Amino acid sequence: MAVLVLPLLSHSQTIKGKVRDEQSNVLVGANIYWRGTTIGTVTDHNGEFEIKSTDLQKSNKLLIVSYAGFKADTILVVNDFIEVTLKADGTLNEVVVKGLRPGTFVLEKSPFKVEVITQTELKKAACCDLAGCFDTQASVQPQTTNVITNSKELRLLGLSGVYNQVLIDGMPLIQGLTYTYGIGSIPGTLVDRIYVSKGTNSVLQGYESISGQVNVETKEPDKAEKILLNGYINNFQEKHLNVNYAFKKSKWSNLTAFHMVHPATKIDRDDDTFLDLPLLTRYMLQNKWKYGNDEDWGWSSRVSVRYLDEKRIGGQTFFDPSKDKGTTNAYGQVASIRQPEVWTKTSYRINDNHRYTLISSAFHQQQDSWFGTTHYKASQTNFYANVQYELNYGEESNLKAGGSFRHLNLKEDISFEKNELGRTFAGNYNRLENIPGVFVENTWNTLNDKITWFVGVRADHHNQFGWQVTPRTLIKYQFNKNSTLRASAGTGWRTVNLLVRTLIYWSVLVILYFRKVWILKRQ
Repeated sequence: MAVLVLPLLSHSQTIKGKVRDEQSNVLVGANIYWRGTTIGTVTDHNGEFEIKSTDLQKSNKLLIVSYAGFKADTILVVNDFIEVTLKADGTLNEVVVKGLRPGTFVLEKSPFKVEVITQTELKKAACCDLAGCFDTQASVQPQTTNVITNSKELRLLGLSGVYNQVLIDGMPLIQGLTYTYGIGSIPGTLVDRIYVSKGTNSVLQGYESISGQVNVETKEPDKAEKILLNGYINNFQEKHLNVNYAFKKSKWSNLTAFHMVHPATKIDRDDDTFLDLPLLTRYMLQNKWKYGNDEDWGWSSRVSVRYLDEKRIGGQTFFDPSKDKGTTNAYGQVASIRQPEVWTKTSYRINDNHRYTLISSAFHQQQDSWFGTTHYKASQTNFYANVQYELNYGEESNLKAGGSFRHLNLKEDISFEKNELGRTFAGNYNRLENIPGVFVENTWNTLNDKITWFVGVRADHHNQFGWQVTPRTLIKYQFNKNSTLRASAGTGWRTVNLLVRTLIYWSVLVILYFRKVWILKRQ
């Protein structure tokens, strides 16, 4: 990596610059950050960037500039405008300073505090799925919601996961039935970055993000490893296999990913007759296409198709689903899930200041579960569409407006083979939601980006509850690179899936009942 020294002194609070390759082509999305800090940014569609700085004459900051396929440069900055030319990989003969992208950093120009978790951080721990991606940091707390089947949720600000919004590539794919096991179905080898923002924030993706938002960005076909083979086995002998294959041709690129989990052996180390880890079998296949680049003028598009087949078996070590399911011979829980899904994001950028975007997703999940003697069958169909218009006006202002539509059709059926505890909620339950909505939000920056003001509002019409208005605002004042003050206010709302949470509550009571019975038998 080369070290460049730029000779003019400056006391500017903002460093500006431009990044090109050796053919003078601008590099869009190049990474720029101060070495040894979490302060960073990326170049825009013109290859330009801005990054905060303080008193460079005294501190002699080192700026790392990197881009996939090019050798990174380390620049000793003593000027307030720099031009960087990156050389293609393999053309440099000498490396003077090696700079690595921090594992986590904070987006500098966002009005919200958005923590970015990169692959550098994810590789510090062998994470099998999305929940395991947070084992090495504390911004998000994975919490087990059902120890028998090892279902988990992601918590922000100490609140239950139902109060935050989990997005997959900006899509609301974790909701309703998918909330229970959805985050476990995303393999860690597919995750590129995770964006975590706490508290109420943007209204573009919906109204749910009360405690915060977790947006999981999966690997892009044009930037992913051409071939990836990954195997993992834990001390319970649960086996994971991941195979990714990517290729690129002209403006098109494709990523095909296969994920497989085979169950662990039956282990009961605390001798309570219950499995320490449920028996998990999972097969997932995903195919993701990409055309063009979001920041280029003209059309760009992404399309993803995924299929999931999963089965979880938990309970007592001698529980045999083929014989004991629905009986009192032994306690067990079985969850069988099948889910096809598809999503697409298509943009048309007219010029540097105007862009239109269409986002849509759909999935259908079928679930067949047993909680002891309780039989739970459910199917859910989801459809989501979002149309946005984005306008950059003035020097530092951004307006986004558009409309969205959500459709949810959830059908649930509960029956009891035996009813030892006198439960009364057997029957068929149907939930239909159609929610059209409109939204607008604006961000202003002033005083050389020291003050940022965000205002957003959306209005949604629920077919049962009528109009719901969700206003949000935030103001940020940046004293210096180490001190930022934020104040925010806003509302959020959600519809409750009470039945699933009731099942979890009753399953706990049934487990306690069975444990008492088996303790008495052993005595």
